[in-house]
Amino acid sequence: MFGLVDQLQLREQVQFLGYVDDGDLPALYSSTACFVYPSVYEGFGLPPLEAMACGAPVITSNATSLPEVVGEAGLMHPASDAEALTAGLARILGETGLSQHLREAGLARATQFSWERAARETQAIYDEVFVQSLRKARRR
Repeated sequence: MFGLVDQLQLREQVQFLGYVDDGDLPALYSSTACFVYPSVYEGFGLPPLEAMACGAPVITSNATSLPEVVGEAGLMHPASDAEALTAGLARILGETGLSQHLREAGLARATQFSWERAARETQAIYDEVFVQSLRKARRR
């Protein structure tokens, strides 16, 4: 990756930050022109969700859980399609109003997810399993 940046003479435009403390992420997310996340595999997709919650326009791959997390609030592309990723970046950076639309859509989408909701839905599953196990025990 470093070599490609040098080869394309993009050293002034591209920064490799390395590890970023969690406390610094909101400032980075909210000040970026676009959050790019070309992941091949995700368990949930927390980084794009965090970026949307901070108002960053998101472009990500359409792999695993990412379409469910991002929905219509971001641009998606096949994980291995660099041309589609490039086209998405060009759209976000070049189409009038698209960046602002994605910022607003991402903020709205992010409100659909919360730790409280996750806990509530997990508890509901546990409750249902418990009720089913009681029913089975009574039948015996």
